[in-house]
Amino acid sequence: MTKQRRSFTPEFKREAADLVLKQNYSYIEASRSLGIGESALRRWVDQIQKEHKGVTPQSKALTPEQQKIQELEARIARLEREKSIPKKGYRALDVGRSRAFALIDQLSAHEPVDWLCKVFDVTRSCYYAQRLRRRTPDVERLRLRSRVSELFSQSRSSAGSRSILSLMREDGEQLGRFKVRSLMRELDLVSKQPGPHAYKRATVERLDIPNTLNREFDVPAPNQVWCGDITYIWAQGKWHYLAVVLDLCTRRIVGWALSEKPDAELVIKALDMAYEQRGRPSDLLFHSDQGSQYASRLFRQRLWRYRMRQSMSRRGNCWDNAPMERVFRSLKTEWIPTVGYRTAQEAQRDISHFLMHRYNWIRPHQFNDGLAPARAEEKLNVVSGIS
Repeated sequence: MTKQRRSFTPEFKREAADLVLKQNYSYIEASRSLGIGESALRRWVDQIQKEHKGVTPQSKALTPEQQKIQELEARIARLEREKSIPKKGYRALDVGRSRAFALIDQLSAHEPVDWLCKVFDVTRSCYYAQRLRRRTPDVERLRLRSRVSELFSQSRSSAGSRSILSLMREDGEQLGRFKVRSLMRELDLVSKQPGPHAYKRATVERLDIPNTLNREFDVPAPNQVWCGDITYIWAQGKWHYLAVVLDLCTRRIVGWALSEKPDAELVIKALDMAYEQRGRPSDLLFHSDQGSQYASRLFRQRLWRYRMRQSMSRRGNCWDNAPMERVFRSLKTEWIPTVGYRTAQEAQRDISHFLMHRYNWIRPHQFNDGLAPARAEEKLNVVSGIS
């Protein structure tokens, strides 16, 4: 059995040396009284005498003054080494945890891992734990990353973490938004949704068609309030015009039409489609802006024939028809190619797919607590007993 080597603190060594230097003990007497070797005591006495003369030892100092000097020298050396890291191309030490681990990996060939962990403010145990995890592929995380990437591609780079989370939960995945954000960050996926836009305010109403809706966008049942609006689409080298009809109850699109002319026939065609698809409802309120198409005699006659009441936004106030504006924003920022469509037929097919399939049945809608409009309407019908 090997004999365990004894270790002594600097305080003990100073007290042992003081027996010789200050109390006039002989080396033999002092070493025997303390139970230590005479040669070790001689080394301590010799070191303390040199330190009192201002010599800083290579080993650990015994006197408080030299200990302070060694501490300052170590701090200076550390600062010099930290300064060398930016010179190697790593400009900031305040980086994220994953980036810090990557930098430690790169610098460990030249610097001790223990020191690098202190520089980047991570514990050695965390660093070695993540190295072990990297060696073992996380199959579940790889699967989730693949699914996130697939959903993001299907949305044409428009879906954010909320939308992807809703879609994954529909698939039965049990995860939170922060994990989805983390997966998107790992994949460098950034939603192309635009930022907020400042709109001017206006208060002028039409005297003959007032703003009856008055931003009461929360409607309890389907086929009570519809909204309509027109936007423009670039296709086949010229502008085409899209009219859409929206049921405010669950924000479901119930009618649409695309034409080369922004005339009354366009909005009538969209209204006719909605009227037939929704079972020819009556006594509902149709809201739109003050566009000439919706104020035309032909369109107002069609509303009268269908027994519908009319409401119009105040002039120049897009907030009075905000749900429709939001539909067009989603369509243009999430779906329509930035260069438009090569042919009108291509535009017709692609826009139809977005409005009647993706928007109504797949795309999560915050107004419906993450449910797509058509699915939210189905759920509402089940609750209310409507077949």
